Amino acid sequence: MNDTRFFQSTKGKIVTELRRRHSASAVDLAESFGISTNAVRQQLLTLERDGYVMERSVRRGPTKPTLEYSLAPAADALFPQQYDKMLNAVLTEVRESFGVSALETVLGKLGDRAAAKYREKLTAPDIRGRTYELAALLRANGVEADVVETPGGGIELREHHCPYGQTVGEHPEVCAIIHTVLHDTVSSETRQIESIATGGDACRFEIAAGTPVGAASAAVPAARLKETSIA
Repeated sequence: MNDTRFFQSTKGKIVTELRRRHSASAVDLAESFGISTNAVRQQLLTLERDGYVMERSVRRGPTKPTLEYSLAPAADALFPQQYDKMLNAVLTEVRESFGVSALETVLGKLGDRAAAKYREKLTAPDIRGRTYELAALLRANGVEADVVETPGGGIELREHHCPYGQTVGEHPEVCAIIHTVLHDTVSSETRQIESIATGGDACRFEIAAGTPVGAASAAVPAARLKETSIA
């Protein structure tokens, strides 16, 4: 499917929320979206019929069992597929035939193109606003991302699943793409403090809200990406 419109629908939002939360009741989901429980149940019934959602009875404290919903394996097809095996093979061929620098150049260009695509859609005048806008664009493309305000007044962009999950283990250089996007669209100073690729629950990026885009260089050097990424 991989249709942006699907992820903007109630069904798409339910699927995305279940991927982030792993499981939830109809009441939980209704509270998240601000709609009625019956409306959520209708969508869940459709998703269950189509094989994307499954239910189980769980006990929450002394009350009677509650039905919780989670994604079935077939739901993976709803999210962006990166054709990991082919991508791994291509990246390996580039590295072995032309060297690491060539691989970094290719990934740098991919990062530049991704950044250009997102940059033209961001309108907020400040870093905090652009971070929220970028998270919304990522969600519209099926990448569950959100923004967290930290106690010290900073912000974090968090991706709750990695669209290149099966690739970064063999080619951690792929993480350069999101670093370039953040650098060129949001802030010149970002630091990855957690990575799904290294066993974390999310990819977390700490953003320096006071550093405007372009305050450093126009593009992030590959060496710097290695320093700022924990992957």
